[in-house]
Amino acid sequence: MSSKPLVVDLDGTLIRSDVLIECGFAFTRSAPHRFYEPLLWLLREGKAGLKARLAEVTDIDVTVLPYDATVIEWLKEERATGRSLVLATASHERYATAIADHLGLFDKTFATHSDINLSAHRKRDRLVAEFGEKGFDYAGNSHDDVSVWAAAERAYVINPSSGVERAARKQGNVERVIDQRSAWPKTWGKSLRLHQWLKNLLIFIPLLASHQVSSLALDLRGVLAFVLFGLCASSVYLLNDLLDLEDDRHHPIKRRRPFASGALSIVWGMLAFPVLAVGAFAGALLLLPLRFAAVLAGYYVLTMAYSLLLKRRVILDVVVLAMLYTARIIAGTAAFRMTLTFWLLAFSMFLFLSLALVKRYAELHATRAAGGAKARGRGYVADDLPMISSLGAASGYLSVLVLALYIQDSKTTHLYSHPQVIWLACPLLLYWISRTWLITHRGLMHDDPVVFAAKDRTSLLVVALTGFVFWLAI
Repeated sequence: MSSKPLVVDLDGTLIRSDVLIECGFAFTRSAPHRFYEPLLWLLREGKAGLKARLAEVTDIDVTVLPYDATVIEWLKEERATGRSLVLATASHERYATAIADHLGLFDKTFATHSDINLSAHRKRDRLVAEFGEKGFDYAGNSHDDVSVWAAAERAYVINPSSGVERAARKQGNVERVIDQRSAWPKTWGKSLRLHQWLKNLLIFIPLLASHQVSSLALDLRGVLAFVLFGLCASSVYLLNDLLDLEDDRHHPIKRRRPFASGALSIVWGMLAFPVLAVGAFAGALLLLPLRFAAVLAGYYVLTMAYSLLLKRRVILDVVVLAMLYTARIIAGTAAFRMTLTFWLLAFSMFLFLSLALVKRYAELHATRAAGGAKARGRGYVADDLPMISSLGAASGYLSVLVLALYIQDSKTTHLYSHPQVIWLACPLLLYWISRTWLITHRGLMHDDPVVFAAKDRTSLLVVALTGFVFWLAI
């Protein structure tokens, strides 16, 4: 057991994130119209000046940062032996000090200030000046730490970046390697929300409603629209998660998301979301009708507005969510070059408003169960639950009314030989909506309602029976 001080890096080592990037997104979220200012600070004042500026204008809650539990436990064991622990980081001293105070593990803290960016050789020189050559052990994770390991007695490599472990071992003093990172395919699948692509099946609704599902050309066009819409939606999900880091970390379930938990680097998210967006729009412009690309652009803009502002506006947020669901049906009509009917638009808006309210009710119910009085990042309070449930149930039942009125429309007789059979779908839908709200009221709705329906056997049975009813009516 070494008696020398154990010096620990912060970004990527003690926490599975980077404080500078966290500050950058916190700034962008609070002042999106000033997104360009950090770049100006970097050009004028250098990296140390940028960190100082961001530390002045942002306020990150260090208690919910994605600390590496394995590293924290190891440090507690080292401290229990009487060993001195030191935090040395290129992050700004304001946050370094706050983190050290929160954890209560460190005897000293060295960090960046307005004049010196404490990284790589500058960190090495500071530690050698304090403890002497080979007078300390060091734990880090990046290429910047290689020069520090060279001056340390023992090297501890934590969740290393590509090639870092190999470079560290060339120093000949690696004592231990800790790598707790998750498998990338699974992590990316969660981050891209591939399960949410189920919502994109709504694109095929206009094709089913017009009885043209047997057309292979239209089916292939629908598959292409499905994939492109999925890429666009995943791009938005990535950006939304980046902007909502702190709110997600306070949420009992959302804190497990890849960016919030640190399982996936924020930098990768910054690179991936524009690539996905460009791919989606390029494919839409080249391969599908221009109307589809226009709907996709509208969806992206509305989702951005929702993520940055509208999600914090009571009731307006759920109306926008209903519009985002409905946008998939509108995209389908655009992709298939069809005309959007009043009945389909009215039915989808009422039904999806009900589901959006289900989602909001479930989140607020979980917040109240955890002892909270207000949903973080939302405008709702726990006392709003009765009103949300009444609005949601009413909206769901209105969608059934629209379906009932559709049966009486003169144009329906041109599509169905026995339109009166469609009446059987009304009790099925009434049952499903009522059951969904009862499950939500009991606090058992733990997922997006559309994803819930795709996993729930009863919901799948109702969908199958409803499809059978419409088939009988043809």
